[in-house]
Amino acid sequence: MPSGRYLLHDPHDRTPLGEERFQCAPGPSGWRYTARRLGPDGRPAGSLDLTVDQRGRPLRLEARAGRWQLRGAALDGLSWVRTGPGGEHAEPGNARAHAFTGGSPAHLVAVARLLRLTPGGPAARVRLLALTEPVLAPRTVDQSWTLLSSALHRDAAAGGELTVEEYRIDDLESGERGLVHLTGDIVLAAPGIELDDLDAPPSDWPTAAA
Repeated sequence: MPSGRYLLHDPHDRTPLGEERFQCAPGPSGWRYTARRLGPDGRPAGSLDLTVDQRGRPLRLEARAGRWQLRGAALDGLSWVRTGPGGEHAEPGNARAHAFTGGSPAHLVAVARLLRLTPGGPAARVRLLALTEPVLAPRTVDQSWTLLSSALHRDAAAGGELTVEEYRIDDLESGERGLVHLTGDIVLAAPGIELDDLDAPPSDWPTAAA
């Protein structure tokens, strides 16, 4: 069960945005990722609990940012309930989208496994529900994902080889493009994300049932 820390920064000017301390592991239903977010001053800034099935589809999501909270799952697209700071105004919503996305590296892993791309193959277009910080405001975004390469790399610390995948992600509204490097269920590097500490080798993704 890998656990560790991601450092977060603004992808444009590298302003520090804090860190995310996480645990993740395969389980009976697929894969689960839990994390707590700390701001640049070290104070608690939020949390994430995401469970996806073996194909990467979101079974349950609970996100917190400040005093805001959002719970969601794959149901007739994506369905969610967002609760404000007072706790009494629950706002339900639904969108024709495939998965959640946001500032957490967990979303990159989940979407990559959902798409199941092949190296050098065609790009895949996917509609995602972005949870915009700091108030978890949901909005749909369209992205194009391409798996550029998948290669074995020797890892001395792990005492073996890791398969590192390089993805190109294009935002179809803004035209912004970024590269993401994954191995197993860990993000090695991505725009605004740096893996700073990892206490165990990445886990293999659970095999989907036929």
